[in-house]
Amino acid sequence: MVMELIPGLPYDIARDCLIRVRYKQLATVVSICKSWKSETESPEFRRLRKAAGTSQKLIVMVQARVDPNQTSNVVKYGVSPVFRLTLVEPDMRDWCELPPVPGFSNGLPLFCQVASVGSDLLVLGGLDPVTWEVSNSVFAFNLVSATWRRGADMPGHDGDKNALRSAMAYDVAKDKWVCLPDMARERDECKAIFQHGKLHVIGGYCTEMQGRFERTAEVFDLASWQWDDLLDDLLKVAMCPKTCVCGSDGMFYMCRGGDVVALREDTWQAVAKLPADVSNIAYVTAWQDKLVVIGTAGFGEPHMAYVLDLKNYKWKEIERPQQYSGHVQSGCYLEI
Repeated sequence: MVMELIPGLPYDIARDCLIRVRYKQLATVVSICKSWKSETESPEFRRLRKAAGTSQKLIVMVQARVDPNQTSNVVKYGVSPVFRLTLVEPDMRDWCELPPVPGFSNGLPLFCQVASVGSDLLVLGGLDPVTWEVSNSVFAFNLVSATWRRGADMPGHDGDKNALRSAMAYDVAKDKWVCLPDMARERDECKAIFQHGKLHVIGGYCTEMQGRFERTAEVFDLASWQWDDLLDDLLKVAMCPKTCVCGSDGMFYMCRGGDVVALREDTWQAVAKLPADVSNIAYVTAWQDKLVVIGTAGFGEPHMAYVLDLKNYKWKEIERPQQYSGHVQSGCYLEI
C-alpha cells in the first residue's frame, strides 16, 4: 500500500509538490508529520529534486560578522573578528545567517573548515577564538531539519600545529573516521580536491619550510587505496593553493596574478581577468560551469562576490547586504 502524503492527492502528485519546497521551509515540512519527514530526508528525495530542476545551489561560508551601521569594514587592531556561518543562493541573490554551532557563543573557531555531504554541512577543527587552543571538534548541521549534532572528534590532531603526512576520511552516516595511508610529504595549508574520482592534495609546506609553499601534489586513488606517484610541478609556481578548485568540466581553475587560470594539457592558461574589486582573493568555489570568486580591492575594503560563467567568461556581481561583506575564511558548495 502506497502511503498518502497529502489527503486526496495521488502519491506522485503529492511528492511533486514536496520537491518544490524551498530549503528554508524544509524544516517546517519535516515537523508536520512522519510521512513528510521520511520523504524529505530520503536520498531519493534529493535525487528527484535535482532531476526536476528544483534543487537549490547554495554556498556556505565562515564569514566575519559586520555591523551594518559601521562606516568602515576595517577590524580594529588587537580585536579578532567574530566568525559565523553565512549562506548565499547565488541564483537568487539571497543571503542569510545559519543558526550558531552549539557551545560557540564567542563565534566559530578560527580557521575552521566546512564541507558538505548530502544534506549535511560539516564544521571541522580550528582554533578556539579565546584561548587559541587547537580544536578537534566536528559538528554537522542538517539543512533539511535545521538541527545541529556533534560528530566524532578528529583523531591524530597535532596541538603544536606541525605539518602532518596523515590523511583521513570521515564517514558521515556511520560517524566514523578512517585512516588513509600516509602521504609522501608533510603538508600544511594544502588544498584537497576531488577530480575524476581521485583525491588531489595540492601544495602546502613542511614544518621546517614555514610559509614556503611547494608546487607538488599527491593523488590518492580510492579504488586501489594507494597514493599515486608524486606530481612534481602541478602548480608551476610556488604559491598558496587555496583558490584552486575543480570545475564541472573536470579542469582545475585558480586565481593567479590578477587572472583566472585553467590547467589545460599540463599548462596553466589565463581565461579571464579578475574584477578590480576582488583582486585580493578570500574564497573561490565552482559549480555547473560557473566559478564564484569572493575578495576585496585592498585591506579594509568590503568583500565583494562575483560569478564567472565558464562558457563565455563573463562576470556577474552577486549583490549582497552590507552585513555580508566581512572576510570569508572558508566555505563550500552544496546542492539541496
